[in-house]
Amino acid sequence: MFNRETYVKRRAELKKLVKDGVIILFGNNDSPVNYPSNSYYPFRQDSSFLYYFGLGRDGLVGIIDVDNGTETLVGDDIDIEDIVWFGSVDSVSGMAASVGVANTAPMKQLQAICNEALKLHRRIHFLPPYRFDTKLQISDLLGIHPSQQKEAASLELINAVVKMRSVKEQQEIDEIEDACSIGYKMHTAAMRATRPGVTEKYVGGIVNGVANSYGAMVSFATIFTQHGEIMHGVPRWDELEEGRLALCDAGAENMNNYCSDNTRTYPVGGKFTQRQLDIYRIVEACHDYVLEVAKPGVKYKDVHLAVCRLMAERLKELGLMKGDVDEAVSAGAHAMFLPHGLGHMMGLDVHDMEGLGQIYVGFDDETRPSTQFGTNALRMGRRLEQGFVVTDEPGIYFIPALIDDWKARGLHKDFINYDLLETYKDFGGIRIEDDLLITADGCRFLGKDRIPYHPQDVEDFMASN
Repeated sequence: MFNRETYVKRRAELKKLVKDGVIILFGNNDSPVNYPSNSYYPFRQDSSFLYYFGLGRDGLVGIIDVDNGTETLVGDDIDIEDIVWFGSVDSVSGMAASVGVANTAPMKQLQAICNEALKLHRRIHFLPPYRFDTKLQISDLLGIHPSQQKEAASLELINAVVKMRSVKEQQEIDEIEDACSIGYKMHTAAMRATRPGVTEKYVGGIVNGVANSYGAMVSFATIFTQHGEIMHGVPRWDELEEGRLALCDAGAENMNNYCSDNTRTYPVGGKFTQRQLDIYRIVEACHDYVLEVAKPGVKYKDVHLAVCRLMAERLKELGLMKGDVDEAVSAGAHAMFLPHGLGHMMGLDVHDMEGLGQIYVGFDDETRPSTQFGTNALRMGRRLEQGFVVTDEPGIYFIPALIDDWKARGLHKDFINYDLLETYKDFGGIRIEDDLLITADGCRFLGKDRIPYHPQDVEDFMASN
């Protein structure tokens, strides 16, 4: 939690952007795993509630009356039975005062607050809900069926939140750097644990344990797999095999709920084969190329396409692609190897604000999403601004089912050498990912320590264990 003035200023700016009406920001509730008192799932506050109110307790709602300038924290104080089991916590009034909110109300008054606004035909602004209990709460309070709430959410509020949260304050950058330091520990622990005979589950468990030891939790479900061609390959009971590549995509969420997101790919036995190196060096070059071209004023979609052209050039040199590189990328042939976008926004969410609607977060009136396979998975396309934090995560994947499908349909046969591609079906996939801060005149990677990714550094690090 930041200082009181941070949240006072943020809410004041939010009022200016939204202009009128009543803003309701719903905090989250506990999520029991299989019976009410088994709160196995760690509590995670809603990110926008955190951004404007900074309070990590469950069962809270923030009300901002734009017209009269009042702010109210709604929530119930815990009773003596809860204190017996969980210990004393700050009162709702104490929490409100700590973030500069003058008014409080018990949860039973929330309905009356909403009824009064509805009676006066005032605009009630809320964000798209993503949890079922919040959807039910909105249904009870405002009479909007859950199936209609995404469309009924306030576009004015969405745009205001995106505008504010996209540009990171220095204190937020410091928090992300802290999360990256935890991410470094997670990934280097995974590299040390990777060897033939151990299971994917074992290494994935180590990664999660490091995050739990140093931060709040992982920022998303850890990916650790020998099947790097599967974008979201969760750890399985498979034993790691000599000669295979292991892909680890994992991030930390620190105690103040800011996130990191990194990916590394390395040889299970500690040494790359020549064929693995040939592909790895292309991904490495694409990853590093982003440092040269990403800067304020440049569309991240253009950075993505520049990386795609570099990748296609290098794949053509290996004989896996052919023909004119620009034509190949324009046609989408490169998506055989890179079927996702270069990156996404990151901050309080690892895919920052994605729940508000990716079209509002990563795109705008100038830059629209693509419908082309591969490029349609680009989450961030709009012009970069100083203070944006985005991921840089190129990859090359050999997906047998996709190879078979495109080959059978004769897709992009002028740009893809299917005969050679057939010999790569057992390869897997490679991705390298780091977190990028857009600076005044360029960009830099976040995190004081760089997780090894240059081939020789990877091999040296794994040999040192």
